[in-house]
Amino acid sequence: MVEAFMDWFLSLGENYGVNPWIFGAIYIGAIPFFIASVAWLVKRAKAGKSTVLPTMLAGFFFVSAYLYLAIAGRNIPIWVWIFLAALVVYGAVSQVRQTRKKIAEAKQGIAPE
Repeated sequence: MVEAFMDWFLSLGENYGVNPWIFGAIYIGAIPFFIASVAWLVKRAKAGKSTVLPTMLAGFFFVSAYLYLAIAGRNIPIWVWIFLAALVVYGAVSQVRQTRKKIAEAKQGIAPE
């Protein structure tokens, strides 16, 4: 059962030109950098400094695995792109709300949750 799943999973990479292990490594590996970028963004916003660079970095780390998919992938079905676009939009809106809340709490001196 597990072996059949692994065969199917790895065949997706062959079909679409994307190494699933590289995609997964980028996806998981970007998480600490994304979190650090958001923390940096909150710190700079609290200090009244420019947040352009940390915002850009957070955005890059947020979509980095999908950038790999866009660059390395071929013949990716349109439904995958629609699904990923919906995920990215939802995740971005959610993260913007959460970051704004953290900035407001930091400015008021409330410890973030």
